[in-house]
Amino acid sequence: MGAGASLHVDDVPPPAGLPAKHAPSKPSTPNRDKENSMKIRIKDYRVRPDDKVDLSRWSTRVDPVYADKEDYRQMLDRDVGQLSDLQQLLYASNQFSLLLIFQAMDAAGKDGAIKHVMSGVNPQGCQVYSFKHPSATELDHDFLWRTTMNLPERGRIGIFNRSYYEEVLIARVHPEILHGQGIPEALLRKNVWKGRYKSINDLESHLHRNGTVVVKFFLHLSPDEQRRRFVDRIDDADKHWKFSAADLTERSFWPQYMKAYEQCLGHTSSGDAPWYVVPADDKENARLIVSRIVVETLEALDMAYPTLDAERQKELQSLREQLMA
Repeated sequence: MGAGASLHVDDVPPPAGLPAKHAPSKPSTPNRDKENSMKIRIKDYRVRPDDKVDLSRWSTRVDPVYADKEDYRQMLDRDVGQLSDLQQLLYASNQFSLLLIFQAMDAAGKDGAIKHVMSGVNPQGCQVYSFKHPSATELDHDFLWRTTMNLPERGRIGIFNRSYYEEVLIARVHPEILHGQGIPEALLRKNVWKGRYKSINDLESHLHRNGTVVVKFFLHLSPDEQRRRFVDRIDDADKHWKFSAADLTERSFWPQYMKAYEQCLGHTSSGDAPWYVVPADDKENARLIVSRIVVETLEALDMAYPTLDAERQKELQSLREQLMA
């Protein structure tokens, strides 16, 4: 494509194995005003333990929970404010930590969701980690090692933008990655994926027993919406850095990725560490769903500000009197 030329949406090929037009049917436009915005029921997006997941039955676009852009901003601001207060309580109570995991196909909106939903959080109490290709040092350890080192401390929120789940997703779609990890061949001949699901479930159960709450989001994007976003990245000079030929290569493996995600979600969603499948074709809608899940998760924790004993209260009163003297 020559310099300055633009790429039409239809010029981006569909993933192999899918028809040229593979988009969910358009939802009906809700007839409501800002005062009657739809309540988000987070259980609608939760994967039940041991579910046999078929992602073709999970919508990538649903009726918006907001009436218009102004309503969206008000709803997000409300959740961001609540999240800020809850983070302060989480830090002060110093008993729990929260781990949020985001997984998705390219261009599904992980970065935007993290940026907007966590915009009111105190940076001192929140850590974000993006996991790319493992280094040589990381490959010399088990597949959970590099992420375990970055788990959030008590009182803090940790965010994994991609995570150890890559080891049952991209490594499953591209077996050469698995074979390049130095794992003994005898172990590779066994059911590697069943073993890795068990390792992940055991880790998340261990974290839960020790006060780390794990919540996992799969931002569910349609192939057509990904194509539109890829084209936008090509046509907008400010977004060129977001797109590479590798993105188009991975798109060609769409059916394989969906199968890997279905197996992953079905085997690793539990009552203690649930997966939520978030329709991601509407970025604003997805952010509101994510923010509501995070808020309600924190609200459900038994947290309280520390109470002072009589001696400490007396000491503070004495200090106050000295200041006022």
